[in-house]
Amino acid sequence: MSEVYALRRARLRDRCKAGGSQSALISRPANVRYLAGTAPRGAVLLLGKTDDLLLCPGPPEERSAEGRPDEALRVQTLPGSAGDPAVAAADLAEGQRADTLAVEEHHLTVARHREIRSVVPRLRLTDLGGAVEQLRVVKDEEEISCLRIGAEIADQALGELLESILVGRTERHLALELERRLVDHGADGPAFPTSVATGPNAGRRAHRPTDRRVEEGDFLSVCLGAAYRGYRCEIGRTFVIGTSPADWQIELYDLVFAAQRAGRESLVPGAACRDVDRAARQVLDSAGYTEGLPALTGHGVGLEIDEDPQLAPAAMGKLDACVPVTVEPGVHLPGRGGVRIDDTLVVRPEADGGPELLTITTKELLAL
Repeated sequence: MSEVYALRRARLRDRCKAGGSQSALISRPANVRYLAGTAPRGAVLLLGKTDDLLLCPGPPEERSAEGRPDEALRVQTLPGSAGDPAVAAADLAEGQRADTLAVEEHHLTVARHREIRSVVPRLRLTDLGGAVEQLRVVKDEEEISCLRIGAEIADQALGELLESILVGRTERHLALELERRLVDHGADGPAFPTSVATGPNAGRRAHRPTDRRVEEGDFLSVCLGAAYRGYRCEIGRTFVIGTSPADWQIELYDLVFAAQRAGRESLVPGAACRDVDRAARQVLDSAGYTEGLPALTGHGVGLEIDEDPQLAPAAMGKLDACVPVTVEPGVHLPGRGGVRIDDTLVVRPEADGGPELLTITTKELLAL
Protein backbone atom coordinates (compact mmCIF):
# COMPACT_ATOMS: atom_id res chain seq x y z
CA MET A 1 0.00 0.00 0.00
CA SER A 2 2.98 2.37 0.45
CA GLU A 3 3.22 2.74 -3.31
CA VAL A 4 -0.50 3.59 -3.48
CA TYR A 5 -0.21 6.35 -0.87
CA ALA A 6 2.97 7.69 -2.43
CA LEU A 7 1.24 7.85 -5.82
CA ARG A 8 -1.73 9.70 -4.31
CA ARG A 9 0.57 12.24 -2.71
CA ALA A 10 2.50 12.62 -5.98
CA ARG A 11 -0.74 13.34 -7.86
CA LEU A 12 -1.70 15.97 -5.29
CA ARG A 13 1.78 17.49 -5.41
CA ASP A 14 1.48 17.83 -9.19
CA ARG A 15 -1.81 19.70 -8.73
CA CYS A 16 -0.23 21.98 -6.15
CA LYS A 17 2.71 22.79 -8.41
CA ALA A 18 0.33 23.51 -11.29
CA GLY A 19 -1.42 25.99 -9.00
CA GLY A 20 1.83 27.62 -7.94
CA SER A 21 2.14 26.08 -4.46
CA GLN A 22 5.30 24.33 -3.30
CA SER A 23 3.77 22.72 -0.19
CA ALA A 24 0.35 21.67 1.04
CA LEU A 25 -1.24 21.29 4.46
CA ILE A 26 -3.97 18.62 4.67
CA SER A 27 -6.18 18.89 7.74
CA ARG A 28 -9.51 17.26 6.84
CA PRO A 29 -9.38 13.81 8.52
CA ALA A 30 -10.71 11.79 5.57
CA ASN A 31 -8.20 13.47 3.28
CA VAL A 32 -5.34 12.83 5.70
CA ARG A 33 -6.28 9.16 5.82
CA TYR A 34 -6.54 8.94 2.03
CA LEU A 35 -3.00 10.25 1.61
CA ALA A 36 -1.31 8.81 4.70
CA GLY A 37 -3.14 5.55 5.44
CA THR A 38 -4.33 6.73 8.83
CA ALA A 39 -5.67 9.85 10.50
CA PRO A 40 -5.05 9.94 14.25
CA ARG A 41 -7.25 12.40 16.09
CA GLY A 42 -5.97 15.93 15.46
CA ALA A 43 -3.29 14.87 12.97
CA VAL A 44 -2.39 16.86 9.86
CA LEU A 45 -0.31 15.97 6.82
CA LEU A 46 2.36 18.24 5.40
CA LEU A 47 3.36 17.74 1.79
CA GLY A 48 6.61 19.60 2.12
CA LYS A 49 9.02 21.04 -0.38
CA THR A 50 11.64 18.50 0.67
CA ASP A 51 9.85 16.06 3.00
CA ASP A 52 6.35 14.77 3.79
CA LEU A 53 5.32 14.46 7.44
CA LEU A 54 2.34 13.25 9.42
CA LEU A 55 2.16 15.44 12.52
CA CYS A 56 0.25 13.99 15.47
CA PRO A 57 -0.56 15.66 18.78
CA GLY A 58 0.22 13.92 22.05
CA PRO A 59 1.73 10.49 22.80
CA PRO A 60 0.59 7.48 20.69
CA GLU A 61 -1.41 5.93 23.55
CA GLU A 62 -3.64 9.02 23.62
CA ARG A 63 -4.39 8.95 19.91
CA SER A 64 -7.25 7.10 18.26
CA ALA A 65 -7.09 6.09 14.61
CA GLU A 66 -8.07 3.41 12.13
CA GLY A 67 -5.54 2.04 9.71
CA ARG A 68 -1.77 2.05 9.69
CA PRO A 69 0.36 4.93 8.45
CA ASP A 70 2.24 4.58 5.21
CA GLU A 71 5.61 3.07 6.13
CA ALA A 72 7.36 5.46 3.75
CA LEU A 73 5.89 8.48 5.51
CA ARG A 74 7.70 10.14 8.41
CA VAL A 75 5.52 10.48 11.51
CA GLN A 76 6.29 13.21 14.02
CA THR A 77 4.62 13.27 17.44
CA LEU A 78 4.30 16.70 18.99
CA PRO A 79 4.49 17.20 22.76
CA GLY A 80 1.36 18.47 24.43
CA SER A 81 2.89 21.91 24.82
CA ALA A 82 3.61 22.25 21.10
CA GLY A 83 0.13 23.57 20.29
CA ASP A 84 -1.76 23.10 17.04
CA PRO A 85 -0.22 20.55 14.60
CA ALA A 86 -1.43 22.66 11.67
CA VAL A 87 0.56 25.64 12.92
CA ALA A 88 3.59 23.43 13.56
CA ALA A 89 3.28 22.05 10.01
CA ALA A 90 3.21 25.55 8.53
CA ASP A 91 6.32 26.44 10.54
CA LEU A 92 8.08 23.34 9.18
CA ALA A 93 7.06 24.25 5.62
CA GLU A 94 8.68 27.65 6.06
CA GLY A 95 11.73 25.91 7.49
CA GLN A 96 11.96 23.94 4.24
CA ARG A 97 12.20 27.30 2.48
CA ALA A 98 8.76 27.09 0.89
CA ASP A 99 7.31 30.39 -0.33
CA THR A 100 3.69 29.21 -0.60
CA LEU A 101 1.51 26.76 1.32
CA ALA A 102 -1.82 25.46 0.01
CA VAL A 103 -4.34 24.88 2.82
CA GLU A 104 -7.84 23.41 2.95
CA GLU A 105 -9.73 26.63 3.61
CA HIS A 106 -13.04 24.75 3.63
CA HIS A 107 -11.82 22.81 6.68
CA LEU A 108 -9.60 25.25 8.59
CA THR A 109 -11.39 27.50 11.05
CA VAL A 110 -10.86 31.25 10.80
CA ALA A 111 -9.03 31.20 14.14
CA ARG A 112 -6.69 28.45 12.94
CA HIS A 113 -6.03 30.29 9.69
CA ARG A 114 -5.17 33.49 11.60
CA GLU A 115 -2.81 31.66 13.93
CA ILE A 116 -0.92 30.15 10.99
CA ARG A 117 -0.58 33.60 9.43
CA SER A 118 0.71 35.07 12.68
CA VAL A 119 3.38 32.37 13.08
CA VAL A 120 4.58 32.32 9.46
CA PRO A 121 3.74 35.79 8.07
CA ARG A 122 6.25 35.41 5.22
CA LEU A 123 4.58 32.26 3.89
CA ARG A 124 1.90 32.94 1.29
CA LEU A 125 -1.23 30.87 1.96
CA THR A 126 -3.32 29.69 -0.99
CA ASP A 127 -6.52 27.66 -1.12
CA LEU A 128 -6.14 23.98 -1.98
CA GLY A 129 -9.91 23.79 -2.48
CA GLY A 130 -11.38 20.34 -2.99
CA ALA A 131 -8.33 18.90 -4.73
CA VAL A 132 -8.07 15.86 -2.46
CA GLU A 133 -11.82 15.24 -2.55
CA GLN A 134 -11.62 15.23 -6.35
CA LEU A 135 -8.84 12.65 -6.25
CA ARG A 136 -10.96 10.50 -3.93
CA VAL A 137 -13.97 10.28 -6.27
CA VAL A 138 -12.68 7.42 -8.44
CA LYS A 139 -11.81 4.41 -6.28
CA ASP A 140 -9.19 1.75 -6.88
CA GLU A 141 -10.09 -1.92 -6.57
CA GLU A 142 -8.69 -2.13 -3.03
CA GLU A 143 -11.06 0.64 -1.94
CA ILE A 144 -13.98 -1.00 -3.73
CA SER A 145 -13.13 -4.28 -2.02
CA CYS A 146 -13.48 -2.58 1.37
CA LEU A 147 -16.85 -1.17 0.33
CA ARG A 148 -17.93 -4.60 -0.90
CA ILE A 149 -17.07 -6.22 2.44
CA GLY A 150 -18.86 -3.43 4.29
CA ALA A 151 -21.95 -4.03 2.15
CA GLU A 152 -21.84 -7.75 2.92
CA ILE A 153 -21.71 -6.96 6.64
CA ALA A 154 -24.68 -4.58 6.37
CA ASP A 155 -26.66 -7.14 4.37
CA GLN A 156 -25.94 -9.80 6.97
CA ALA A 157 -26.95 -7.60 9.90
CA LEU A 158 -30.18 -6.58 8.20
CA GLY A 159 -31.01 -10.16 7.20
CA GLU A 160 -30.63 -11.36 10.78
CA LEU A 161 -32.87 -8.61 12.11
CA LEU A 162 -35.62 -9.57 9.68
CA GLU A 163 -35.63 -13.10 11.08
CA SER A 164 -36.37 -11.87 14.61
CA ILE A 165 -39.63 -10.81 16.23
CA LEU A 166 -40.28 -7.14 15.49
CA VAL A 167 -43.81 -6.33 16.73
CA GLY A 168 -43.76 -4.42 20.00
CA ARG A 169 -40.11 -3.39 19.81
CA THR A 170 -39.14 0.26 19.56
CA GLU A 171 -37.37 2.01 16.70
CA ARG A 172 -34.54 2.90 19.04
CA HIS A 173 -34.05 -0.68 20.23
CA LEU A 174 -33.99 -2.05 16.69
CA ALA A 175 -31.44 0.56 15.61
CA LEU A 176 -29.14 -0.31 18.52
CA GLU A 177 -29.45 -4.00 17.74
CA LEU A 178 -28.51 -3.42 14.11
CA GLU A 179 -25.43 -1.44 15.11
CA ARG A 180 -24.36 -4.20 17.51
CA ARG A 181 -24.75 -6.80 14.76
CA LEU A 182 -22.60 -4.70 12.41
CA VAL A 183 -19.74 -4.79 14.89
CA ASP A 184 -20.29 -8.49 15.62
CA HIS A 185 -19.78 -9.24 11.92
CA GLY A 186 -16.53 -7.32 11.62
CA ALA A 187 -17.42 -3.69 10.93
CA ASP A 188 -15.39 -0.85 12.44
CA GLY A 189 -18.80 0.44 13.48
CA PRO A 190 -21.87 1.95 11.84
CA ALA A 191 -21.14 4.13 8.81
CA PHE A 192 -23.64 6.68 10.12
CA PRO A 193 -26.42 6.72 12.76
CA THR A 194 -28.77 3.86 11.91
CA SER A 195 -32.29 4.92 10.97
CA VAL A 196 -35.29 2.76 11.85
CA ALA A 197 -38.70 4.29 11.13
CA THR A 198 -42.13 2.74 11.63
CA GLY A 199 -45.70 3.64 10.78
CA PRO A 200 -46.09 7.39 10.08
CA ASN A 201 -42.31 7.84 10.42
CA ALA A 202 -41.46 5.34 7.67
CA GLY A 203 -39.88 6.73 4.52
CA ARG A 204 -38.39 9.83 6.16
CA ARG A 205 -34.81 10.46 5.11
CA ALA A 206 -32.35 10.33 8.04
CA HIS A 207 -35.16 9.72 10.55
CA ARG A 208 -33.86 9.55 14.11
CA PRO A 209 -35.26 6.49 15.92
CA THR A 210 -37.81 7.16 18.64
CA ASP A 211 -39.52 5.09 21.30
CA ARG A 212 -42.45 4.36 18.97
CA ARG A 213 -43.20 0.63 18.96
CA VAL A 214 -43.66 -1.48 15.85
CA GLU A 215 -47.32 -2.26 15.18
CA GLU A 216 -49.14 -4.66 12.90
CA GLY A 217 -49.67 -3.21 9.43
CA ASP A 218 -46.85 -0.65 9.76
CA PHE A 219 -44.44 0.21 7.05
CA LEU A 220 -40.94 -0.34 8.49
CA SER A 221 -38.09 1.48 6.73
CA VAL A 222 -34.50 0.81 7.72
CA CYS A 223 -31.34 2.58 6.58
CA LEU A 224 -27.98 1.42 7.86
CA GLY A 225 -24.39 1.14 6.78
CA ALA A 226 -21.13 -0.48 7.81
CA ALA A 227 -17.72 1.11 8.04
CA TYR A 228 -14.96 -1.31 7.10
CA ARG A 229 -11.31 -0.21 7.16
CA GLY A 230 -12.60 3.33 7.05
CA TYR A 231 -14.83 2.88 3.97
CA ARG A 232 -18.56 3.44 4.33
CA CYS A 233 -21.52 2.08 2.41
CA GLU A 234 -25.28 2.14 2.98
CA ILE A 235 -28.43 0.17 2.36
CA GLY A 236 -32.09 1.07 2.84
CA ARG A 237 -35.13 -1.18 2.67
CA THR A 238 -38.84 -0.94 3.46
CA PHE A 239 -41.10 -3.76 4.69
CA VAL A 240 -44.63 -4.28 5.99
CA ILE A 241 -45.14 -5.67 9.48
CA GLY A 242 -47.19 -8.73 10.30
CA THR A 243 -49.85 -8.74 7.61
CA SER A 244 -50.41 -8.61 3.88
CA PRO A 245 -49.67 -5.13 2.52
CA ALA A 246 -52.62 -2.82 1.90
CA ASP A 247 -53.30 -1.75 -1.68
CA TRP A 248 -51.92 1.75 -1.09
CA GLN A 249 -48.73 0.29 0.38
CA ILE A 250 -48.20 -1.96 -2.64
CA GLU A 251 -48.85 0.91 -5.04
CA LEU A 252 -46.45 3.25 -3.26
CA TYR A 253 -43.77 0.60 -2.94
CA ASP A 254 -43.96 -0.36 -6.61
CA LEU A 255 -43.62 3.30 -7.58
CA VAL A 256 -40.50 3.90 -5.48
CA PHE A 257 -39.02 0.61 -6.67
CA ALA A 258 -39.54 1.69 -10.29
CA ALA A 259 -37.86 5.02 -9.57
CA GLN A 260 -34.92 3.33 -7.90
CA ARG A 261 -34.52 0.89 -10.79
CA ALA A 262 -34.55 3.76 -13.29
CA GLY A 263 -31.77 5.47 -11.35
CA ARG A 264 -29.70 2.30 -11.10
CA GLU A 265 -30.02 1.61 -14.83
CA SER A 266 -28.74 5.12 -15.59
CA LEU A 267 -25.41 4.52 -13.86
CA VAL A 268 -23.06 4.32 -16.83
CA PRO A 269 -19.67 5.99 -17.33
CA GLY A 270 -20.19 9.36 -18.97
CA ALA A 271 -23.76 9.83 -17.67
CA ALA A 272 -24.47 13.31 -16.35
CA CYS A 273 -25.10 13.25 -12.60
CA ARG A 274 -28.24 15.34 -13.03
CA ASP A 275 -29.57 12.85 -15.62
CA VAL A 276 -29.32 9.97 -13.14
CA ASP A 277 -31.28 12.04 -10.65
CA ARG A 278 -33.80 12.96 -13.34
CA ALA A 279 -34.33 9.31 -14.33
CA ALA A 280 -35.40 8.41 -10.80
CA ARG A 281 -37.20 11.67 -10.01
CA GLN A 282 -39.41 11.78 -13.09
CA VAL A 283 -40.94 8.40 -12.21
CA LEU A 284 -42.16 9.91 -8.95
CA ASP A 285 -43.08 13.23 -10.60
CA SER A 286 -45.23 11.49 -13.21
CA ALA A 287 -47.26 9.85 -10.43
CA GLY A 288 -47.92 13.22 -8.82
CA TYR A 289 -45.30 13.10 -6.08
CA THR A 290 -43.61 16.40 -6.79
CA GLU A 291 -43.81 17.90 -3.30
CA GLY A 292 -41.56 16.83 -0.48
CA LEU A 293 -39.13 14.80 -2.57
CA PRO A 294 -35.53 14.71 -1.26
CA ALA A 295 -33.04 17.25 -2.58
CA LEU A 296 -31.01 14.46 -4.15
CA THR A 297 -31.55 10.83 -5.12
CA GLY A 298 -28.01 9.64 -4.47
CA HIS A 299 -24.43 10.53 -3.64
CA GLY A 300 -20.91 9.18 -3.61
CA VAL A 301 -19.56 7.08 -0.74
CA GLY A 302 -16.08 6.19 0.45
CA LEU A 303 -14.06 7.35 3.44
CA GLU A 304 -17.08 9.54 4.20
CA ILE A 305 -20.70 8.51 3.84
CA ASP A 306 -21.59 11.56 1.76
CA GLU A 307 -19.03 12.37 -0.92
CA ASP A 308 -19.02 13.65 -4.45
CA PRO A 309 -20.61 13.12 -6.86
CA GLN A 310 -24.06 14.34 -5.88
CA LEU A 311 -27.02 12.99 -7.86
CA ALA A 312 -29.26 16.05 -7.75
CA PRO A 313 -31.22 18.24 -10.20
CA ALA A 314 -28.55 20.96 -10.35
CA ALA A 315 -25.53 18.64 -10.08
CA MET A 316 -22.64 19.30 -12.42
CA GLY A 317 -20.27 16.78 -13.93
CA LYS A 318 -20.44 13.25 -15.25
CA LEU A 319 -19.89 9.83 -13.76
CA ASP A 320 -16.64 7.93 -14.23
CA ALA A 321 -16.08 4.20 -14.00
CA CYS A 322 -15.17 2.89 -10.53
CA VAL A 323 -17.19 5.56 -8.74
CA PRO A 324 -19.35 4.13 -5.90
CA VAL A 325 -22.68 5.88 -5.40
CA THR A 326 -26.01 5.36 -3.70
CA VAL A 327 -29.38 5.43 -5.44
CA GLU A 328 -32.00 6.19 -2.79
CA PRO A 329 -35.32 7.69 -3.89
CA GLY A 330 -38.17 7.77 -1.43
CA VAL A 331 -41.65 9.09 -0.79
CA HIS A 332 -43.10 10.02 2.60
CA LEU A 333 -46.81 10.66 3.08
CA PRO A 334 -47.41 12.78 6.21
CA GLY A 335 -49.40 10.86 8.80
CA ARG A 336 -49.26 7.58 6.85
CA GLY A 337 -45.64 6.68 6.29
CA GLY A 338 -43.68 5.95 3.20
CA VAL A 339 -41.04 4.01 1.33
CA ARG A 340 -37.28 4.32 0.89
CA ILE A 341 -35.13 1.96 -1.16
CA ASP A 342 -31.38 2.56 -1.05
CA ASP A 343 -28.50 0.66 -2.64
CA THR A 344 -24.77 1.18 -2.95
CA LEU A 345 -23.43 0.48 -6.43
CA VAL A 346 -20.19 0.96 -8.35
CA VAL A 347 -20.34 2.54 -11.80
CA ARG A 348 -18.98 0.05 -14.34
CA PRO A 349 -18.96 0.07 -18.17
CA GLU A 350 -21.42 -2.08 -20.08
CA ALA A 351 -18.55 -4.34 -21.18
CA ASP A 352 -17.92 -5.19 -17.51
CA GLY A 353 -21.56 -5.98 -16.82
CA GLY A 354 -22.84 -2.52 -16.00
CA PRO A 355 -23.27 -1.10 -12.48
CA GLU A 356 -22.07 -3.45 -9.74
CA LEU A 357 -24.65 -3.85 -6.98
CA LEU A 358 -22.92 -4.12 -3.61
CA THR A 359 -25.99 -4.31 -1.33
CA ILE A 360 -27.98 -7.40 -2.30
CA THR A 361 -30.72 -7.80 0.33
CA THR A 362 -33.97 -8.46 -1.52
CA LYS A 363 -36.04 -5.49 -2.67
CA GLU A 364 -39.23 -7.54 -2.68
CA LEU A 365 -41.95 -6.05 -0.47
CA LEU A 366 -41.87 -8.56 2.38
CA ALA A 367 -44.50 -8.92 5.12
CA LEU A 368 -42.49 -9.67 8.29
